[in-house]
Amino acid sequence: MKKKKYYAYSIGNKNGIVDSWDECQEMVSGKTAKYKSFETKDQAERWLQMGADYSLKNTASEDGVYFDAGTGLGMGVEVSVTDKNGKSLLDKRITLNERGNHLVEGVTNNFGELLACKYALILAIEKGCKKIFGDSKLVIDYWSKGYIKNELPEETKKLAKEVKELRYEFESNGGVFKHISGGSNPADLGFHKN
Repeated sequence: MKKKKYYAYSIGNKNGIVDSWDECQEMVSGKTAKYKSFETKDQAERWLQMGADYSLKNTASEDGVYFDAGTGLGMGVEVSVTDKNGKSLLDKRITLNERGNHLVEGVTNNFGELLACKYALILAIEKGCKKIFGDSKLVIDYWSKGYIKNELPEETKKLAKEVKELRYEFESNGGVFKHISGGSNPADLGFHKN
C-alpha cells in the first residue's frame, strides 16, 4: 500500500494542505507558489508556520549521507548532499552557492540527482559511512547500477559509468543504498520541476 503524503502550498497570503499531488498541482499551476510534500500533516503545518522556507530541512533518524537535486528556483539544477540533520557535506572542491549546494546549469533534474549521488558516494567512501539515502528511484535502482538508455546524452552516460564504479566500491565495502521519500530526506530541496 502506498504511503499517504501531504502537500503544503503557499500562494501569496494563502496557505493550505491537501493530500493529493493532483490537487496541489491544480492549486499552484501557473502561479508564483511554494509547495512541498510531507509524510505527516504536522510536518506540513510546521513548514507553513515557518514561512514555507525551502531552506528548512527535515531531520532523519539514521546516520548516513543524504542526496537530492531540484530545479524549482529557475537558475539551474541545485545539488544537495547532507548529513542526517540537513547540514551540507559538500566542500570547497566544488563551487557552492549561498545555501551550501552546488548549482549546475543546462542539465536536467535527473542529471542533478545522478551528480548528487556521485558526490554522496565520494563522501561516504572518504568518511567510511555505510549508508546513502536518496529519493530518486531512477538513480538508485537504475542509473547508478549502469542501466541507462542509449539515447541519453553522452555526458549523462559518462556520469552514470563513474557512479556505477563508485557504487561498486561502496557496496563492496559493506555500504548500502536506501530509498526514502522526499519528505523524509534532510537533503531534500523541496522544489522540483520535470
